[in-house]
Amino acid sequence: MNRFPLWKNLLILCVIALGALYTLPNFFGQSPAVQISALGTTPPVGSGVQLQVEQALKAAQLVETRASLDGAGLRVRFADTDAQLKARDVIDHALNPEGQPQRYVVALNLVPNSPSWLSDIGALPMYLGLDLSGGVHFLLQVDQQAALTKRLEGDTAEIRSELRDKQIYYDGLNRDGERLLVHFHDGATLSSAQQVLESTHQDMNLKAEGNDLVLSLKPETRTAIQDQAVKQNILALRNRVNELGAKEPIIQQQGADRIIVQLPGVQDTAKAKDIIGRTASLEIHLVDEDHPNPISVTQVPPAGDLLVLDRQGIPVFVRKTVVLSGDVITDAGAGFDSQSNRPTVNISMDAKGARIIRQVSRDNLKKRMAILLLEKSKTEAISVATIQDELGARFQITGLQSSEEANDLALLLRAGALAAPMEFLEERTVGPSLGAENIARGFHSTWIGFAAIAVFMVVYYALFGAISVVALAVNVLLLVGLLSLLQATLTLPGMAAIALTVGMAIDANVLINERVREELRNGNSPGAAIHAGYDRAFGTILDSNVTTGIAGLALFAFGSGPVKGFAVVLVLGILTSMFSSVLVSRALINLIYGRRRKIDHLSIGM
Repeated sequence: MNRFPLWKNLLILCVIALGALYTLPNFFGQSPAVQISALGTTPPVGSGVQLQVEQALKAAQLVETRASLDGAGLRVRFADTDAQLKARDVIDHALNPEGQPQRYVVALNLVPNSPSWLSDIGALPMYLGLDLSGGVHFLLQVDQQAALTKRLEGDTAEIRSELRDKQIYYDGLNRDGERLLVHFHDGATLSSAQQVLESTHQDMNLKAEGNDLVLSLKPETRTAIQDQAVKQNILALRNRVNELGAKEPIIQQQGADRIIVQLPGVQDTAKAKDIIGRTASLEIHLVDEDHPNPISVTQVPPAGDLLVLDRQGIPVFVRKTVVLSGDVITDAGAGFDSQSNRPTVNISMDAKGARIIRQVSRDNLKKRMAILLLEKSKTEAISVATIQDELGARFQITGLQSSEEANDLALLLRAGALAAPMEFLEERTVGPSLGAENIARGFHSTWIGFAAIAVFMVVYYALFGAISVVALAVNVLLLVGLLSLLQATLTLPGMAAIALTVGMAIDANVLINERVREELRNGNSPGAAIHAGYDRAFGTILDSNVTTGIAGLALFAFGSGPVKGFAVVLVLGILTSMFSSVLVSRALINLIYGRRRKIDHLSIGM
């Protein structure tokens, strides 16, 4: 009656052993490390780079504790942060010599100390969130109106090209807010143009007003453009973070137009701010050759023009129409011009970009073209050059002031163009010392609560209480092991959920113990009381955990950020508590009392 079959006991032992194995990596802590990853088209980091790093560290008399190669690159651990900082400079100088294009990203990070044999079987520690490991937090807002404006400017260029190809002549084409106005000499020409544009611009509403054809974006198209702007910016930010070598970054949308960027564990906050904080995008415009160059920055530009400054601070009039934007760029790498030996950025474009730049350069030979860098509210002409020949899918950006600037610009362009500018609403840095303090407080509160519960259970329920404490310890062990196996990110709300799970899990054992007591009071034998107590308490335990699980799932479905993390740990804790409170405690009780032919007394604190 009070015995489990052998297979069930072995299954419980296997689950506990696996839980202990996957919990183990969390006890080894983290070490300050230097992470080296390949940049752009540079070959992946291999044993050759590792040998070069080891030789550079040996020459600088810096001793690493361990070096490991994995998919993220090479990670070199050190005993303290002083050695880590010195090693970062030594490795960066060895792999990226001054005056040459940057090939590797050398960043500071915290990496786990768990032995390699645990890593080989997939036993890795939980990732720590920003509030526990420290790092950088940004909240950015996407300028969705700028995305709409950029789309309309692109449509303007396409309409001009389509009407020219069909030999449909128009008197003027300009933008009025979010409408495009095309003026024709007569109604017949307007009708022909409308037929052509309706087939190619199905996402726009076309309406004739006199001799003007008015084009405006459909409401569903506006919404799609705004949503796509946020999604493309998230993708670009992810690519930039990957270039930094950050581990388990959090980049997610908040609301309709905001993006959260969190880089847990990143110690090199200055570099993170420099890369994430830069919201540069690239645009190519034609210089207005019909008007003389402006003589001051206060001069009002002609209609359809923008006034921008080049690198020497000289004002230039450029056409508002965007010839190409950065979204056609497929690759970008820093280099040097073979003639002047000045730093350059070598650009490769997709088929669409190559076709457009080929057509524009063919039609504007011996005219000037400007490459604009748009960063926050600043627009700068980084290159203004005369088109000497027809351009193709590859060209160079010149006029850069240093190889470091060329490397940074190439990284941003290679990571992907932003669909719209972004404004920083919030910027927060959490230091590693504060994260360590949060971890200590979280664990102290959990263990203090655990100890208080253990004392109460042993005093009140005697041997049954001690078995409940063992089951509770197994519950915590399995929960941490499961979170590690899933490679979940632990945050302060997650630690609060662990503490809550401890209290909820012991509640199930209290129900079981009280039910056993009740059966004994009703005159049942000790063996029958154990059997009936566990069986009759199970329904109540199941009902209470199901209702709590429903609440946890609702938090996960409708919450965001820390709320989701709390919900995940809560739901997983319910699963592990059901296993430990019912099966593990029953297995121990069976081991103690199940093999006795006659039980005179139960140690349950009557």
